[in-house]
Amino acid sequence: MPAHIQLAPPAMSETEYATACWEDDGGPPFEPSPAAHATQWRRVAAELSGRLPDIADRHDVIVTCEHGTRSGAPAAFYPTTGIIEIDTKLFAPLAPATLHPARFGDEERYPIAWGVLIHEAAHAAHTAWLPAPHLRPTAAHQAAEMLEESRAECAHLARRPADRRFLRATVATLVMADITAQTPADRWQAAFAAGLILARRDAGILDEDETEALEHTVRDILGPDLLNTLAAIWQAAHQTADTDGQAMWEHGRAWCEALGTDPTQPPPAPGNERRGALAAAIGKVTGQVTANEDAHAAAQQEARTTRANRAKAKAAQAERQRQATRTAEHVFTPGARPYAPAPLRGSGRLASPITGTRLPTSAEKAATAHLARGLRAAAYRERTEITSTSAVPPGRLNMRGALARQAQQAAGATPTAQPWIHTQRRPIPAPPLRVGIAVDVSRSMRSAAAPIASAAWILAKATALTDPDSRAATVAYEESLTAITAPGRTPHRVTEFDADGAGHSLGHAIDALTAGLELTRPGRGRLLVIASDGYYRRTEAAEATERLTTLTQTGCAVLWLAFAPEPCPLPHTTLLELEDPAKAATAIAKAATTALQAL
Repeated sequence: MPAHIQLAPPAMSETEYATACWEDDGGPPFEPSPAAHATQWRRVAAELSGRLPDIADRHDVIVTCEHGTRSGAPAAFYPTTGIIEIDTKLFAPLAPATLHPARFGDEERYPIAWGVLIHEAAHAAHTAWLPAPHLRPTAAHQAAEMLEESRAECAHLARRPADRRFLRATVATLVMADITAQTPADRWQAAFAAGLILARRDAGILDEDETEALEHTVRDILGPDLLNTLAAIWQAAHQTADTDGQAMWEHGRAWCEALGTDPTQPPPAPGNERRGALAAAIGKVTGQVTANEDAHAAAQQEARTTRANRAKAKAAQAERQRQATRTAEHVFTPGARPYAPAPLRGSGRLASPITGTRLPTSAEKAATAHLARGLRAAAYRERTEITSTSAVPPGRLNMRGALARQAQQAAGATPTAQPWIHTQRRPIPAPPLRVGIAVDVSRSMRSAAAPIASAAWILAKATALTDPDSRAATVAYEESLTAITAPGRTPHRVTEFDADGAGHSLGHAIDALTAGLELTRPGRGRLLVIASDGYYRRTEAAEATERLTTLTQTGCAVLWLAFAPEPCPLPHTTLLELEDPAKAATAIAKAATTALQAL
């Protein structure tokens, strides 16, 4: 079995020896012309060496990247020379020119190679004990080396727990170098597989569901008692200090004795039992690890996407709020002319729909008073009751509590019963109202212009009558926006207007009213009233629906007034069909009350 830790590199080949002799004899240094990819691999190795002090906490170790390591393993660490060698195949299919290990985060593209580097760095940082040369060929030494694999990773995770996912990615690469499809499933090899895989589970690198298949296979071969004994040995090894070579040697001896193997002799020769069974079980382990890592990566990606979408939505909402504030400033500035939030599609000029004002009729005044009472009722909140008990008046006497107190006193105990019950009622002030009114003045509303003007005045005036802090505002919309009443200004006359516009900028009208009245701010009764037939273009309806969704999510009620048959109200609204607004004040009050009380 290839070892991941070698005291010194393997002996030089004949070519390497001849080159060294030539240089020793005074010949010029042999410098072959390196290929482009060889130069790149040297750069990659240098950048890996630059990252190593952070991983291994050592500055005297360098990394080499070779096409096939000298040890035969995917990677190896040489303690005597301070060299970590890594097979370039671990970076496949990436080309060396695209590898930049010096950049933090680049390792995410080659987790297996990076995990192997971390594994060897763990040996460089924590494998400080070196067995005596005469012990290396023995079974005890092989067992101690095998136990060192998980012990070093366990110690490394205590320093750098974030490296766990990279170590998990290397399980197949590191273990399959020791256990192949030709490895028999005898007792020694089964124990060896358990020491490599199940010990990593107890070290916190693998999960129980991932090692279940191998555990069943190994238990069938070794039996539960022997497996428990071996588990106790590797768990003790995990607690061994980095420099305690004697303890690791004793763990290796105990491992051999538990398996009935002479620790001073070479490991037992492989048998022929069920070749490939252990490799198949380990394959299931690595498959489950891969599945779990893929699921974890997908969950992380979904979480990142969710966070990104939330950030985008938050940024878009902030930008929309800024745009709404600018729209409100354009619309509600005193003396402002009609404002077009988008390029005009119609005549190309801005014209106010307002034709004049008139005094309200007696019917409209009566409707206003009726609606004001309804809005006050909708904003009313019941008084809160706070009940407390005491041993003395004031309050209402509870006879059961009084008898209990007398019994306590008669028994000579400290009386704890409190027979007096006091109820304190506190009124909750009715919240002020914020009512935004959006009036459609497009051509399709021409026949309803007069009743809409009457209804808008009734709503605005009734809101002002409910509470001194209540505010209302009215905006007429087509392609442009025109302020009928600004926030906080009580209309004394009915504003009349023509419905001869083109298009429907309801979304921008909602923005202006939302910013001007703070319709998204809690702590007050909020109501948006839209007077329209709802015959909009698809894009216009979509923009308005998006605003209405945001409003209703914040607790603002939306009432849709329709004065024409077969209206098309937008979602998230309460429809109220009217014929005569002066006679329908009761219906308006009822609908507004229902909407406000539902908050």
